[in-house]
Amino acid sequence: MLHRSTSTSTHPTLFSTLRLVASRRHRRGQHASHSPFTAGTALVGCGLALSITAGALTIGATAGASATDAPSRAAASAGSATGTKHGATITPVKTPTPVDDDKPVIDALPVVTSGPVTGGTTVTLSGANLTDVATVTIGGQAAPVLSATDETVTVAAPAAPRYSEGTVPITVLDTTGTAVPLDVTPATTLADLNVKGAAAPALTFSYTPDEHITAQTNYMLTYWSSYNSQYFMSIDGADCANFASQGLIARGWTMDADWWYADDGQTSPSWISSTALYGYLGAHPERATYLGGDRTNVKVGDIAQFDWDDSGDLDHTTTVTRVDHTADGVKVYVAGHTKDSDYWDVDEALATGGGTVQFWGIKNQV
Repeated sequence: MLHRSTSTSTHPTLFSTLRLVASRRHRRGQHASHSPFTAGTALVGCGLALSITAGALTIGATAGASATDAPSRAAASAGSATGTKHGATITPVKTPTPVDDDKPVIDALPVVTSGPVTGGTTVTLSGANLTDVATVTIGGQAAPVLSATDETVTVAAPAAPRYSEGTVPITVLDTTGTAVPLDVTPATTLADLNVKGAAAPALTFSYTPDEHITAQTNYMLTYWSSYNSQYFMSIDGADCANFASQGLIARGWTMDADWWYADDGQTSPSWISSTALYGYLGAHPERATYLGGDRTNVKVGDIAQFDWDDSGDLDHTTTVTRVDHTADGVKVYVAGHTKDSDYWDVDEALATGGGTVQFWGIKNQV
């Protein structure tokens, strides 16, 4: 005669729980051939992390169980830490690396993870002991810290080098120069549960196109050969600065007392003269940065001005529409009027026209 134990356990065993699940599925007509538990399924139950891969059930300790007792608990149920029982391979799940409670840690991925290449997007990281964060970089560029508390640190994304698009890493260092870890335990992602093929969480930021530069270049590429005479007059044989000024308006610049265009066709000298525009840009560092002939930091949307005869007067103004960084150096292409062009190679222009070229790094108006 069999006697049932009078003691009641508040912690059912793993296999009793799985037996219960199986019996319920049997009553519902859900037999093994129709089981929803397929390769890649991740479960958490009975105080254990379960990961089901093809033909294997992986078992390991969750919060509250140490790395040393996880194998022993698995062994108590299965006979060994790694073995086979009823056709299922049982192995312990890797436990997360312990984090020092007194040191800064990032415990969640940021909500805002992308922004324009021109920079300025605010990114907030959350965690613990974050007042000990010393520096944050995004794509290797310093991200100024806007605010910091014990639980959050907020930074401003810097401009992407040469306004390059793409996803880059976020690196956080503490006051000792040590990288602040990312710890998203308890397990919240498939990667944490060792699901095959799942990517591990990482701090990243994605640079996207800037809408102002896009509007400017779209304007230049739309009207380089078909003039926008509905809104602007054109100057036969000398429309280059006028066209470049129109592109800056499309970018979001507003006119001021020194740079303007009127509906009756009247303009300031800086609107239509390359030399006068050069002087205007130099007098307004909040709108442009002089780069000279150095192409290293030239970006799409910048202004390129040519002095064909090296006289000191600027003879031609264009807008940069393409920049290629090659093994042989930086190739720059421009759009403009008078020499109507959409992607005119600057080197070709200098080879045929002579003289020199100077660049202005254009900023968005804020």
